[in-house]
Amino acid sequence: MSEKPAKNRRSLLLIGALCLAPVVGSYIAYYFAPPARHINYGELLNAPPLPDANLKLVDGSPFSLSRLRGKWVLLMTDAAQCLEPCQRKLFTIRQLRLTQGKEMDRIERVWLISDDAPLDSKLAENFPGTWFVRAGAGDVVKRLPAGRAVDDYLYLIDPLGNVVLRYPRDAEPGGIIKDLSRLLKTSRIG
Repeated sequence: MSEKPAKNRRSLLLIGALCLAPVVGSYIAYYFAPPARHINYGELLNAPPLPDANLKLVDGSPFSLSRLRGKWVLLMTDAAQCLEPCQRKLFTIRQLRLTQGKEMDRIERVWLISDDAPLDSKLAENFPGTWFVRAGAGDVVKRLPAGRAVDDYLYLIDPLGNVVLRYPRDAEPGGIIKDLSRLLKTSRIG
C-alpha cells in the first residue's frame, strides 16, 4: 500500500509541473529573449505630409502629389541620368507592386526627378505606370526625411499623404513585401 501514495504523489507533481511549465517558460522567454521592438522591416518615420507643390510630369503636364491621395505610394528620387542604382530602384518598386497581386491597384509608383536634365525615353517604356515627376531641387525633395542623400532611400507614403516608412535603396525586397502586405491587409483606406 505504501507504493500507491508515492505513485499518486508523483502523478500529482507531474501534473503540477506540466501546468507550471508554460508560465515559467513565458517568463524565461520574456526576460532572457525579449521580443523584437518592432515588426516592420522599414524605418518607421514620424514625418509631416509632403507639401502639395505644383510639379510637372516629364511630358510637361501639371502634377501634384495630392492626385495620388487614397493610394499607397512607393516613392524614389534620383537624377534624370538614371545610372544603374537608379534603374535598380525603378525595377524594385515595380516588382514590389507586382508582388501584391490583386492588391497592387492600391499602390502607385513615383520617381521624383531631382534635376532638369533630359530623360532617356526607354525608361518610360521599361517602367510603364510609374509617374515620372520633375521635382528639381524643390521643396518636395528637401522635405523627404533622409539621414544621407534622399537618393539613397525608397519611401512609402500612406493614403493620407504621410511619409511613413523609409528603406535603404539596397533593402531586402522580402522585408518590404512583408511590410506592404501587412499594411494593405490591415488598412481600411487606400
